[in-house]
Amino acid sequence: MEKHIVKADGNGAIDVNGQVSPVTYTVSFKEGKGHSYEVDIRLMAPRDWLLQRGFKRDAVLVSQSGARIPVYHDGGSHHNGGSHYDGNHHDDGRLDPAATISIELTARDDSCTSEVDLMRKYPEFDGAG
Repeated sequence: MEKHIVKADGNGAIDVNGQVSPVTYTVSFKEGKGHSYEVDIRLMAPRDWLLQRGFKRDAVLVSQSGARIPVYHDGGSHHNGGSHYDGNHHDDGRLDPAATISIELTARDDSCTSEVDLMRKYPEFDGAG
């Protein structure tokens, strides 16, 4: 397998505090170090839907395979260690109602150590290469 990024789309559900809604998402992977694969998961969720369900920072994506994958809203504020916020967050990192209409939620999974493992956990890639 070549060391390029492979992307695929999936249909699943997003679970916020026990309230579930259908969602589409994108998974992409590239070969990592050794025999591992780095999988990135991205989805867009409606800000208002998230806020109405008490969303703070994280939710759960139920993928096509039935796996429950924690996904997070990364506004960039908690990675730089500083106290500067981009205006989309309250000081505790929660979503601001004035934030953009769609919120990106992401996850990274590096637990797959073989192509078979990858395809079992992420059937979205079947035929995507």
